[in-house]
Amino acid sequence: MYARDNVAGASDLQQRLPPDSEVAAATDMLRMLADGTRLRLMWLLRDGEHDVTALVRALGVARPAVSQHLGKLRLAGLVAVRRDGRRALYTARGGHVRRLVAEVMYAASHRVTGAPDHD
Repeated sequence: MYARDNVAGASDLQQRLPPDSEVAAATDMLRMLADGTRLRLMWLLRDGEHDVTALVRALGVARPAVSQHLGKLRLAGLVAVRRDGRRALYTARGGHVRRLVAEVMYAASHRVTGAPDHD
C-alpha cells in the first residue's frame, strides 16, 4: 500500500475529528488533572460532597492550597459547588468527570502493578 492510497481516507478521518472548541476544553480539563493534589481532590470528590475542612484533613495540605486548587478545578468545569449555610460543599461535576478520574486511576494502577489491560 502506498501513501497516496490513503488520501481518500484522510478526508473521512478529518470529518470524524471533534470540533476545536471541544478539544480545547478537553485539554484544559486534562491539564487540571495533571497535578497530584488536584487529582487526589478529584478522587475524593467523585464519591460525594465534601467541604474544604474535610479535604484539608484528608490530604494533609494547607487550607489555602486546597481552596486554590478547588477554584481552578471549578473554573475548568470539573467541580461543582453548593452552599449549605456558611459551608461550601464540593463534588465532581457529573458522571463523565467521575468516570474520567476513576478510569485514569485504574489505568495507572494497572501500569504500576503490571495487571493486564482489559476492555
